[in-house]
Amino acid sequence: MSQQQPRRNQEQIHHDDASAVQGELAATKKESSGLLGHDETIVESGVTIKETQLPRKSIIEYIGDEVAAGPYGHIDSYSSEHDSASEHGGGITIGEALEATALTAGKKPVEWSDAAAIQAAEVRATGRTSIMPGGVAAAAQSAATLNARATRDEDKTKLADILANATSKLPSDKPATRKDAEGVMGAEMRNDPNLTTHPAGVAASIAAAARLNQSHK
Repeated sequence: MSQQQPRRNQEQIHHDDASAVQGELAATKKESSGLLGHDETIVESGVTIKETQLPRKSIIEYIGDEVAAGPYGHIDSYSSEHDSASEHGGGITIGEALEATALTAGKKPVEWSDAAAIQAAEVRATGRTSIMPGGVAAAAQSAATLNARATRDEDKTKLADILANATSKLPSDKPATRKDAEGVMGAEMRNDPNLTTHPAGVAASIAAAARLNQSHK
């Protein structure tokens, strides 16, 4: 009996601690949702509770959902005098929006309009005026050049190939703003034969990120 008592106490302590942690997670779940999001795995055995944060994945999926919800060819609906995301230093970045494009339009072959939009996004994210060797804009321009010569779509480089790890290829990044969205949209339209933007392409993702940043100021 004397050997079993400490074990029961220890089990009770584990159960109480687990219940307390579970209660804390439940209390903070609403606060931790939103742009960053959480993937939670809770094993309710009384002793095991695990929570894994996947902020970049959640942000990318969030943008993807917003882009898929409808066209973002016009951004006047959330225009304002101030770009709040830039002022407060938070929000969805241009790099994350580019990565979202790899999900929303990843199978699209890279065209000149895409390359121009990616270049405009890179310039605004980094503050540089020239294309960086080895960056996403340089890769996009190279892909657009090769794709123009290719005759079969299966031989063409897709947006997902260029933008899947866009943030790692940017030496600096910044939250997407209305002005960024306007600049990227203009670049994509000017280089499109029909003067339009892809409904789930680069400009649409930047516009969606900017709109979300504006709505969460």
